[in-house]
Amino acid sequence: MSSPCGPEHAPAGDVGTALLIIDSRLKSVHDGKTGADPEQQELIDQFTASLGPEAANDVLDGACTLIYMFMQWLRMAYEGQDKDVVAFVVPDLVAMMRMMPRSVRPEVIPTMAGLVIAAGTGLSPNLWRKQYGPWTEDEMNPLEATAFLLAEHINRITGDRDFATRLITEVLAGSDED
Repeated sequence: MSSPCGPEHAPAGDVGTALLIIDSRLKSVHDGKTGADPEQQELIDQFTASLGPEAANDVLDGACTLIYMFMQWLRMAYEGQDKDVVAFVVPDLVAMMRMMPRSVRPEVIPTMAGLVIAAGTGLSPNLWRKQYGPWTEDEMNPLEATAFLLAEHINRITGDRDFATRLITEVLAGSDED
């Protein structure tokens, strides 16, 4: 039975821009920059300010698509080891977010965990979230952090700090060929 929250009903959004933002954050962290790079943040702020509401929603949908794709890859990786992706990813994600109180307010952590669980069980994180009303401003940084942390989880598993970005880039390149 098909769910109204199934990925086939969700817009993919601007996955390329969402990936660019996440990849930029990953590179900063790997370069030893734990705080926000003021120059990079200014560029991101200028870019997001230049987006209209529709384009901003496309980037938000793109971030949710990234979360879905990352969780599907993780689900296959963990199932290959007879492990449950939710049991191995969600506790780690929640623990990491709790260590980020300036970026992730405690009250949005359950929502981000719900997004990841939805994606891990084959539902669109964006459509799952929209059931509960419009996105809030307080959820934007945690949404980015969720995509970042999932990408970093994949990179740690593979031992390749660019694997998650390459995974999505290859999927996008393959979709252009179709």
